[in-house]
Amino acid sequence: MKELYNVSASPHVRSGVTTRSIMRDVAIALIPASAMGVYRFGFRAFLVLLAAVVAAMLSEFMWNRFVLKKNGGFAECSALVTGLLLGMNLPASVPLWMPIVGSVFAIVVVKEFFGGLGQNFMNPALAGRCFLMISFAGRMTGFAVEKAADGLGLFMGGASALDGLSSATPLAVIKNGSAYSLKDMFLGFTGGVIGETSTLCILIGAAYLLVRKVINLRIPVAYIATFAVFMLLFGGHGFDMTYLACQICGGGLMLGAWFMATDYVTSPITKLGQIVFGILLGLLTGVIRVFSNSAEGVSYAIIFCNLLVPFIERFTMPRAFGIVKAKKGGAAK
Repeated sequence: MKELYNVSASPHVRSGVTTRSIMRDVAIALIPASAMGVYRFGFRAFLVLLAAVVAAMLSEFMWNRFVLKKNGGFAECSALVTGLLLGMNLPASVPLWMPIVGSVFAIVVVKEFFGGLGQNFMNPALAGRCFLMISFAGRMTGFAVEKAADGLGLFMGGASALDGLSSATPLAVIKNGSAYSLKDMFLGFTGGVIGETSTLCILIGAAYLLVRKVINLRIPVAYIATFAVFMLLFGGHGFDMTYLACQICGGGLMLGAWFMATDYVTSPITKLGQIVFGILLGLLTGVIRVFSNSAEGVSYAIIFCNLLVPFIERFTMPRAFGIVKAKKGGAAK
């Protein structure tokens, strides 16, 4: 009698990795940079982060409860990560209604309107930030460097309620031709948004994600390397390594490269596509920083390249084994 084999339905290889475990790891990896932002900018930075996270989670819960008519909404932790990333991309000086508005826009408009997690066509946190930047440009460019005052002004006043000074970001200073301390930029003792000032803390979080195998090196390395080459060629400072290091450590490049460009939903799934995606990000970020009036460019570069992901995947998808590319005038075999 021949030996019989029972073949079950796919998938045949299973993994203990879940959406919740991935999002939990990302949230853990963001703790060092978030903590540094709170240490640097004071209790007000914590309030901005808290407002963004709570608004994002409540928005998802209410959408599931009242629109989709189902319970839950917190289990996958994606709203937590979206709110935290949005808060980290805001100055500590913004009034607290702004992270709330930004989180509602990110969750409801960018994510839920298109089908929820896995269906959004751009990074929700960055979409929320760009929405706030376009709508409230003045408030989004007030970078506090001192702790905030207490009282109702915390909610309504924003920058006007700060008991301290405001400072231009290092990138703005560098773009105007002045020098900036690379050490301060690497450690995080600069002006800027809450979560992007400390390159060291961002790299600690990135190392955690690499060890946990949540992300790989393809997109971040291709992004940063392409940007570095672009700045050496077109940055106007030749092969000045200090200037290049300041450009890499300044602004949202490191946070964007390691935590937002690597978003599973809005980045290519093919290996070659991820490299192409990173190269396009580096080129577009360099173009915006060098040739536009803006000293930044990471958020807009990532969102624009998110829109190109379907095309990148289409042209980088490997052929199935045994399939031969069709010749002109013939059929594929």
